[in-house]
Amino acid sequence: MDAHFAFTAFATAFTILDPVGMVPTTIALTAHATSDQRRRITDRAVLVAAVIILFTATILRSLLRYLGITLYAFGIAGGILLLLISIDMLFARPSRAKGEPEDLVEPADVDAVAVFPLAIPMIAGPGTIATVLLLANLTNGSRERLVILFAAYGSALLATWLCMRAADVVLRILGKTGVNVLTRLLGIVMAALAVQFILNGLHEAGFGHLSPLATRTLKA
Repeated sequence: MDAHFAFTAFATAFTILDPVGMVPTTIALTAHATSDQRRRITDRAVLVAAVIILFTATILRSLLRYLGITLYAFGIAGGILLLLISIDMLFARPSRAKGEPEDLVEPADVDAVAVFPLAIPMIAGPGTIATVLLLANLTNGSRERLVILFAAYGSALLATWLCMRAADVVLRILGKTGVNVLTRLLGIVMAALAVQFILNGLHEAGFGHLSPLATRTLKA
């Protein structure tokens, strides 16, 4: 098993999806929903996000290739985007890559919240799409790495679903301070991963040299 790629995939998936960080958002967006409606909204949001991630990992790469967009160019852009998201997480600012604060309003139909803004862009937003594409590029056609990639995001989505379903309980246990602390820790990890993605993209484009550890990440 490729332990280094597995660590990168799982760390990236859990960082960008930020299961615990979805707790306050879920509570705010489903405050006026019944218990049954809240469960249905959570199930639908995670399912829609899973479909988007699957589409990104299997089809979107080919589409980008058809359009002439290189993956290392997308990697550099994705790394910059992740860096901006991580800065927002570190300073507890609402991330523009995950949607504007005014987007987080309750529509008349509570089920509509499942698709927007929970599934898109809160769970499967631009940052998630970027990381899936970046990691799919690192698989280099390896079936083992592809399985690891799906396992990483499947696990992160499961954790997200569990946190959203138990949002009231999780928030009561961690409190606002606990959620804020964990979000900042994840922001630090994401910032480091974002810089590494940028370095990987520059390396693939023929600029500069990477450390032996980073070079191993790019190998099949």
